[in-house]
Amino acid sequence: MTWHTGRLIDHVHLRARNFATTRYFYEHALAALGFRIEQQGQGWFQVDELFVDTADARTVPTHIHLAFQARDRDMVDAFYKAALMAGGTDNGRPGERPYHPGYYAAFVLDPDGNNVEAVFHGPVRRSADAVRVDPA
Repeated sequence: MTWHTGRLIDHVHLRARNFATTRYFYEHALAALGFRIEQQGQGWFQVDELFVDTADARTVPTHIHLAFQARDRDMVDAFYKAALMAGGTDNGRPGERPYHPGYYAAFVLDPDGNNVEAVFHGPVRRSADAVRVDPA
């Protein structure tokens, strides 16, 4: 079985009810996966394809499912622990899931109620670590 990543989604935009709480959650949960906030400004931040800003009177907080890639099971476990310590709510302890053989994941709800998952699909060989885009 072959699947692709990094081709369909340009970015995911979340609107946070409490920006400071949401920023703290993602800063710590994503650090467990080896990512850090790359860009930020007043009321917004970005990590790879994830863009988060503040919901205001004209917008509402986002409610979606996000699944982040982990390099191994230990990273899924570390994500789960970091996410709970950063204010997330348990929505599925780390463990095997029946989606396909080797699917190991953990689920937490972020401060705005988004279902956030870290998943390791088992041993795979990647054609590249990431797609790099440089402005022309």
